Amino acid sequence: METGIRGMRTVTVTEDMTAKAMGSGELPVFATPAMIALIEETCWRSVADRLAEGEGTVGIKLEVSHLAATPVGMTVRCESELAEIDGRKLTFCVEVSDDRGKIGEGTHERFIVGNERFLKKAEARRDDI
Repeated sequence: METGIRGMRTVTVTEDMTAKAMGSGELPVFATPAMIALIEETCWRSVADRLAEGEGTVGIKLEVSHLAATPVGMTVRCESELAEIDGRKLTFCVEVSDDRGKIGEGTHERFIVGNERFLKKAEARRDDI
């Protein structure tokens, strides 16, 4: 894997993606949690085919600004670029836009994990209760 890998995803804003529906506010506009989910999906999908069998990535850090509101029915596009690789940590630069321009920007870090080992470790947390 090398830096420079790009990803792109688009969604059309629906009622279930609004701040009102997601509980992050009262208005029927594209919710910040929906934008975050789009960012994460764009990033993980961009590198998924470059991972070894049984590996995946998990989000570990997100620094994002949500700059403008997008109403239901508009298309939102997320573009990512893998900017840095530090061992198993991947850092992406992201930009989110709608038909009128930029609505979000930031960075997202993901960590490469062995899926089976990661899930066992997560399940072990339940056993500790």
